[in-house]
Amino acid sequence: MNNNALRMSALVLAIGMYVPLLAQAKVSPEEAARLDSVLTPFGAERQGDSANGIPQWEGGLKQLPEGYKGPGSFHVDPYADEKPLRVIDSQNMANDEKSLSPGVQALLKSYPSTFRIPVYPSHRSAAAPEAIYQNTRRNAENATLAEGGNGLRGAYAGIPFPIPADGHEAIWNHITRWQGRYIDEIANTAQVTNSGRYSIIRERMEMASTYYDPSKNVDELGNVLQNFMSELLPPSREAGRKLLVRDFINQVEEPRAAWVYTPGQRRVRRAPTLAYDMPSDGIYADDTDMFNGATDRYDWKLIGKQALLVPYHNYAMEQAGIPAEKLLMPGHLNPDFTRWEMHRVWVVEATLRPGQRHVHAKRRFYLDEDSWYALIVENYDARGSLWHVNLAFSKNAYEVPTITPVNVVYHDLNARTYTAIGLRNNEKAPRQFQLAAPPAGYWTPATLRRTGTQ
Repeated sequence: MNNNALRMSALVLAIGMYVPLLAQAKVSPEEAARLDSVLTPFGAERQGDSANGIPQWEGGLKQLPEGYKGPGSFHVDPYADEKPLRVIDSQNMANDEKSLSPGVQALLKSYPSTFRIPVYPSHRSAAAPEAIYQNTRRNAENATLAEGGNGLRGAYAGIPFPIPADGHEAIWNHITRWQGRYIDEIANTAQVTNSGRYSIIRERMEMASTYYDPSKNVDELGNVLQNFMSELLPPSREAGRKLLVRDFINQVEEPRAAWVYTPGQRRVRRAPTLAYDMPSDGIYADDTDMFNGATDRYDWKLIGKQALLVPYHNYAMEQAGIPAEKLLMPGHLNPDFTRWEMHRVWVVEATLRPGQRHVHAKRRFYLDEDSWYALIVENYDARGSLWHVNLAFSKNAYEVPTITPVNVVYHDLNARTYTAIGLRNNEKAPRQFQLAAPPAGYWTPATLRRTGTQ
């Protein structure tokens, strides 16, 4: 079977189908032309699925909702008037078993009296700027994986593999997906115990994407993917601590670099490698953004595509003034503020390679076909038992536009605890996309030293 036939077979919807790992090959011009017809510019199926309530993609959300005050202000929910079609709980979940991932089913069973899934009408609002679509089209014909799948060649400022041949290509689509060129935000992280008690970490975070830098091209990336900087803010116990992380496209060839500024000492030092399964603020390092960093410790399989209920258009949980105690419940977020919709997802399974070490022996990712964002991740321990279930409660930041997280929640089924990242209800502004990115010289250890205040 040739490569084109194998790529075509990856579009089969059957969840049980397995697509073997191939030597990566560029997509032919004829196949790439499908991105202008039966597929969206990001490689999703334009056609809907009426049996599952999934509409046709018609370009995404095209009109800003009434009352929206513009970039920099909190989003207005374009679907605020809609009511749930039904609510799934532990008593009636069998009726929707085919539409629920194993991790979501486990949450329903773990919290039978409190965890619920309000199911709303589905909207395929995802869109991106035209320049990103054009770059994605070029990537389809030019991008390949580096040797071992640990990096990219020939990809820039778009989805690298909109018609993926295997799981390795698909997870790279998530890692490099379009989510804006520069992000600046103040948000809170809550670590919630099994009794419902919680502690809050408040921080400012900035991320600038080199991969999507419009002043560069495919030959000027220098293996740099993005730069990230954070500062802990009051009332965090270590207020003033700053962190700088530089992510590379091929992190096996050039491992992630990190520096930390310690308040009181007024000095900058190299940080331990914040990668793989190093614990970080209640989660593991490569759980951030649902998955990030090097891919080399796993074998990646593209299982296929499936229609699933996933968190989508969760504007309600970002309403200003909602107190943390109302949103944070024992075991999970308050279902009254969540919204779930039927969408097609790519299912990717990662299995730990022989001789490699990680606390998660197997991981399953459910990637939104319209945006390539991993909306659900299930992580298994060495015994094969489901351990962590991660949910990305997403929305459309329509001024960008991009699908972006509101809150990302990491559930530990064994300890019955969770970590919720992205709480902004009592902040003055949501995640900011419209600001100009600082120059390249800003993303250096010298900036940490110069801007440290304590």
